[in-house]
Formats: sequence, C-alpha cells, structure tokens
Amino acid sequence: MRDRLWDRAGRWLSFRFEPETAHAMALNALKSGLLPACTEKPDPRLEVVTAGLAFPNPVGVAAGFDKDAKVPDALLRIGFGFAEIGTTTPKPQSGNPRPRIFRLPADHAVINRLGFNNEGHDAAFERLVARHGRGIVGVNIGANKDAEDRIADYVTGLKRFYTLASYFTVNISSPNTPGLRDLQGRAQLAELLGRLDEARRAEEEIHKRAVPVLLKIAPDIAEADLDDIVAEVTDKRLDGMIVSNTTLSRKGISRDPGEAGGLSGRPVFERSTIVLAKTRERLGPSKTLIGVGGVDSGATALAKIEAGADLVQLYTGMIFRGPDIANAINRELSALLDDRAAASLLDLRGSRVADWAAKAIPA
Repeated sequence: MRDRLWDRAGRWLSFRFEPETAHAMALNALKSGLLPACTEKPDPRLEVVTAGLAFPNPVGVAAGFDKDAKVPDALLRIGFGFAEIGTTTPKPQSGNPRPRIFRLPADHAVINRLGFNNEGHDAAFERLVARHGRGIVGVNIGANKDAEDRIADYVTGLKRFYTLASYFTVNISSPNTPGLRDLQGRAQLAELLGRLDEARRAEEEIHKRAVPVLLKIAPDIAEADLDDIVAEVTDKRLDGMIVSNTTLSRKGISRDPGEAGGLSGRPVFERSTIVLAKTRERLGPSKTLIGVGGVDSGATALAKIEAGADLVQLYTGMIFRGPDIANAINRELSALLDDRAAASLLDLRGSRVADWAAKAIPA
C-alpha cells in the first residue's frame, strides 16, 4: 500500500525539488522518524549468513545514500537487512560543483558526478559511536581527491572504523574522482590490498575481532582485468566483492542528457549482472558477493542472486519506488520462493551463473 502511495504522491512531491534537495529531505524524514518502521514479520527463508555475518534479509542500502552515517539505524528500521555508509574520506571534501545529479525518469535511472562529497572521518565516526541499534552497518572507505598517497587514505579509514564497522567496502570504482579507477590495475591493486591486509592483521591482533573486507569494482571492465582483480582479491585474503558501481556507458537510456558522471538504475542491470556472474565463476562459491545495479524489484533481486550474489544493494531504486522498497522486494522474494518451492535463497543462489556468464559484457 505504501509503495502505491509513493508512486501516486511521494515521487510527485519529491521530483518537484532538485535531486540533492530531495535527498536531504529524505535524510531528514528518516532522522525525524516520519517514515514508519517495518512491522512485518521477517521471513526466515530470506536470512543470509555470509562473511561471518547473519543478515535478516538480503536487501541493503548501497553507499552514497547515507554518506555521513546520519541514518543507518533508521534505514534498518524501515526494512533493509543492512546499510552501508560512505563513501567516507579522511578529510571533509565538497565534491564536484552542482548540479551534479540528474534524474532520467523515463529510464528509472540517475547520472551523478558527486565526487566523494562527505563530512570526513571525524563526523561519521562520532555518529557511529553514538549508535544505539545493533543491525549490520558497513563502512565504505575512499581517498581524498588531493591525497598524495591515496592508498594511505584507505588504510587510515580501515584503522579508524575498525571497532565500529560490521564490514568494510574498499571503493576504487567511482568514476567521479580522477584516477581512482586506476587502482583497479593489477600493480596498484596489489599494493593497495597488500597494505590493507597488513593493517587489517594488526587490527585483528589488537581488537581480537575479524571484520570482513570487500572490494567494490566498476562494471566497465574487460574480462582480462577481471581475472587480475579476482586473483588479487584471492591472494590478499579479502572476504569478497561488490559488483558493481555506476557505469560510464550510456547504453540503454532513451535520451542522453549529455552530462558526465556515472549512470545507475535499470540501464546498468544487465551489464552489472553479467560482470557479477563472471566474477562468481572466477571467485568460486565460498567468498561473499553483493550484487548492485538496477535492483528495484523481487525479480531483479532474485536475478542477481541466481547470477551468484549472496546479497543485493540498491539506491536508485529507492528514488523511483520509494522508502518502502525493501519491504516490497522482500515480500516479492518470499512469493518467488513459494513459486519455486525453495526452502531458502541459498537454494537458488548461483543457479544461473553459467547463463549470465556466457553473455558478453556490453560494449
């Protein structure tokens, strides 16, 4: 019901405002408690245990929505199984000039060139320390645009949030920080993951606590490069990967507004799911994979899971389907499990990896 009300009224009202203003309004609504908490009884078939964590359902909020850890527990209360804050950088930075977010309503898509705008480690740290909730909250770490040693920024992030993060995401795949995606090259990636592994081992020893670390990659990647990335992830003891960030491609949109930045939403679904399946083939069955890109329904979430994902994340889908999207997707997933007589999502996880991996990554 709330989903339909959003379609009729909420989206109409939200779209009367410039995208960043609407985003700030959504954060304020969550912070103030205006959005009602989820009261639906969880379906135990949707619980996912991976990377040493028990997720009550597989639907999470991707980084970018709550960059500064203002509302992670509010997001969990409205039905998400986990939330990821960030990307957070050591120093505050304003990002790229506005306007820098562009809605494509006909395509259920968004182009953004935010550029890691955030309040910095200190602000996010203070808010996470003050949390009262106990749900799963990941921390997405990045590097400042002007950093002399970007790898050092990632190490700083891991150390700073080690006692607070449920898991870490190493974001080297945003297209909006010049040169950041160069870290996906094997030599730089080996150095980055090697230094992070060294810092992680030291933190584990100090705190007697192992925190999962995931690598987030771009969908604009050649298969040979994917081979190198997965080899380094395996070699450096990472717990898994997130596939994928936004794309620089404009394939699949009805009208190109001519704006630079990363494209998210429905048009990136196919590309990101193909890369996801190819990643699962290379990574094997034991490591965690989170599927991102075009998730806005139970059907798209299940397609990611069948292509090899343990969990899914979304952000753009919430813009178009509203704040009840997690509940709606979970209800739809439960119905799909009924249709397939499946005891849990694990029964379907990876069942179509070969089909998706056989497809070529779109040019």
